[in-house]
Amino acid sequence: MTVLAIDQGTSATKAAVIDGDRVIGLAEAAVSVHSGTDGSVELDPEELWASVMAAGSAALAEAGNPTIDAVGLANQGETVLAWDRHTGAAQGRAMVWQDRRSADVCERLAHHGPRLAAVTGLELDPYFVAPKMVWLREHAAGTAATTITTTDTWLLHRLCGAFATDVATAGRSLLLDLDSGEWSDEACAVFGVDAAQLPRVVANAKPLGTTTVFGTPMPVTGTCVDQQAALFAERCRRAGEAKCTYGTGAFLLACTGDRPVRSTNGLVGCPAWRLGDRLTWCLDGQVFTVGAAVGWLQRIGVIDEPADLDRLGGAVTDSAGVTFVPALAGLAAPFWKPHAKAAFTGLSLATERGHLVRAAIDGIAAQVALLARAVAADLGEPVQVLRVDGGLTRSSTLLQAQADLLQAPVEVYPSPHATVIGVAEFAAIGAGVAFADPTAGSAAPYVVEPRMHADEAEARLATWVEVAAATMDR
Repeated sequence: MTVLAIDQGTSATKAAVIDGDRVIGLAEAAVSVHSGTDGSVELDPEELWASVMAAGSAALAEAGNPTIDAVGLANQGETVLAWDRHTGAAQGRAMVWQDRRSADVCERLAHHGPRLAAVTGLELDPYFVAPKMVWLREHAAGTAATTITTTDTWLLHRLCGAFATDVATAGRSLLLDLDSGEWSDEACAVFGVDAAQLPRVVANAKPLGTTTVFGTPMPVTGTCVDQQAALFAERCRRAGEAKCTYGTGAFLLACTGDRPVRSTNGLVGCPAWRLGDRLTWCLDGQVFTVGAAVGWLQRIGVIDEPADLDRLGGAVTDSAGVTFVPALAGLAAPFWKPHAKAAFTGLSLATERGHLVRAAIDGIAAQVALLARAVAADLGEPVQVLRVDGGLTRSSTLLQAQADLLQAPVEVYPSPHATVIGVAEFAAIGAGVAFADPTAGSAAPYVVEPRMHADEAEARLATWVEVAAATMDR
C-alpha cells in the first residue's frame, strides 16, 4: 500500500509518499503570505496550486515514482477563495483564516450569533468561513459562474474534478448543522448562501475521483482539515483525549467521541471526522499567532532564527516581569476578540532580549493552558496529558513552559508529520486497505513533566489574563 499524502498549509505545502510503514519520499514547497494593515491576510491561489504540484512531484521523485494506491489531501480549513466552476480559474487572492476584514460582517450579523452557535457549534467570528464568503461576495468582482468555497474544494476540483468538502472542513464554515453533519438551511439563510450551490459534504475516507496531474492515474480517497487529521494521527479518538499543534497558529483539539458538545467556555464544537456513517466530534480552541508570532519577532530583529527561542529564552530563568500577548491577528478562543492587539508590558531598563523571548514563549503557553482549562470545564474532567506536534515542539523551553502552565504532562508526537500521516490513513481507509502507521515502531514518546508549583502557575496565568484583558478594548 503506497499513499501520496498532501498537506496544503498556510505558509507551505508538504507532501509525503508512505509505503507500508515507511516514509519514502518527502518534500515541501513554500507559499507566500501577504498581510496588509487593513487586516488582510491573503494567498495567491495559483502559487498555492503550484506548491501542491511542486511538493507532490518532488516527493514522488524522491520515492522513485512508485505506483500510488491512494491520494489524501489535507487543507487549512478556513481559507476561502472565489473561482469559476466552469474553468477552475481562481478570481483574485484567497482570504486566509487569519484575515480580519470580515469583522464588520460579524458585527452586522451579531444578533444571529447565539442561534448560529446553537446550530453550528461555532462562534460568529471572522476566523470562520461564512463571514469571509459574504465579504468576498460584496467586495470581489465576479460573474454568474463565480463560486466561493474553502480551498480544499478548489484543490479537489483541480485534482480530480470533484465538487466536495469533507465534513470536518465543512464544520469550519458556520453553515453546517453540528448534529447531522449536513448543510443547515437556517444557517445558510443568515449569510445569504444557497445550500444547493455548496459542495457536497463527504466522509473523510471515500473515493472522490482519479487524478492525473502527477502523471499516472491515482485515486483520491481521503481528505480532511489539517487539525482533525493530526488529531486522528495522534490517536486522540476517545472522549477527553487532546492534542495541540504548534504551527502558524496553535490549535488544541479534544475528542468528544460520539456526542457533539456545544461549549459554554469559549471553545467551538465541530465534527472531527466521519468514517462510513459514523460521525465523531471534537472541541476546538485556537491561538491565531504562534509560529507567526515567532516569525514576527524574527522580522523585527528580536530573534535571528527560531532556535533563539531556546538560546535566548532558555538562558533566563523567567521573563523578569515582562508579559506578551500574541494577539497579532486578534484573540480567538476562549475570548473571541477580533480587534484585540498584541502587547508587551512590564518593560524596564533592565529588560533584555532574552526576557522578551521568554515572555513570548510564556504567552503562547498561557493561551494553550487556558484552552485546556476550557476543555476541562466543558467535559467535566481535566486534560490528563496533552499530545503535541508541530515545528515549535523543537523548543524545549516552550515544552517546559507548556507543561508548567498546564500542570499536566506534555507528550511529544514522534513525527513532525502528524497531519500528513493522519490524511494518509484516511486515504488508505478510503481505498479499503489497512494502513501501517509510520510511528508505530518508534521509541516511547518524549514526555515533559511540570516542574512549577501549581500556585505559581495559577499566578502567572492570572497575570497573563489581566494583561490580555487590556488588549481587548477597541
